[in-house]
Amino acid sequence: MGVLADDEHHPGTLPVQRMGPGHHAFLCYDDDAPGWDVLAAFVWSGLARGEKVIVFGPPRLTETQVRSRLQGAHALLAASGYERAQLELSSMRELILPDRRFTADRQWQRIVEESGAARAEGYTGLRTYIDMGWVADLGADLDMMMDRERRAGHLFADGFYSEVCAYDRRCFPEPVLRAMGRAHPENLLPRLGHLRCRHGAGTLHVIGEADLATHGQFTRALAALLRGPEPPAGPRTVDLLRTGFLGAESATELVLLLGRAPAHRPVRIRCSERHAHLLCRLGADPAALDVTVAG
Repeated sequence: MGVLADDEHHPGTLPVQRMGPGHHAFLCYDDDAPGWDVLAAFVWSGLARGEKVIVFGPPRLTETQVRSRLQGAHALLAASGYERAQLELSSMRELILPDRRFTADRQWQRIVEESGAARAEGYTGLRTYIDMGWVADLGADLDMMMDRERRAGHLFADGFYSEVCAYDRRCFPEPVLRAMGRAHPENLLPRLGHLRCRHGAGTLHVIGEADLATHGQFTRALAALLRGPEPPAGPRTVDLLRTGFLGAESATELVLLLGRAPAHRPVRIRCSERHAHLLCRLGADPAALDVTVAG
């Protein structure tokens, strides 16, 4: 599944394409959602933004195997990253050398050092993908790892460093996965092309991809918003700030929704400039859009 039973309600759920500097995200994967498309998109976005990217892949795989899986998704950009040394493949064993035993302090020290090196080399940020299989590989204490995850906030404070912690659900007890999902400020959708629609206080949060494959789910969520109770204050809102791809069909449904909403129960759309441009081209009234520049 790649999804935990209660992560539908995590307030920081977002698609990997929305991962930004300073984010510390949890990803749960398994055979049904192996996570390689998410990792490839994470790498691709970092390279495109001019960030240094370090991948600490599953310990069971060789560097050649990890490289092959990455190049299968975004071959040209990944290859150029290797050539410039912007993309690096490593392991937790290598990171903490010369130490052989994991401690949070040693890992934090090394991440701070890598961040400093990335700054000195002119990168716009440092992002890492850490497969948590290193816990068993190093024989590390599970409670020590969980404590590290809960107390790592200082690494992200200046907005330069970002990190995905990827957990194979087959290797960790369910209570640990639930606790770690809650401990991370962000939780990633388990695959590309996924859509999650979350209702709350008169707002529909559209998280992920609103394309042809998810169009039915999207239109049902819009209908439910209109049927639902009025918000305690203000108009109903469709929040697109964590939407990745917005297809023309779904954008058209949003424009129609604005027209269908009764005058005394209006709907507003919270969105990025990119999505606002598409909606206006399809006939949306700009006055109904709350545009966030950084979205």
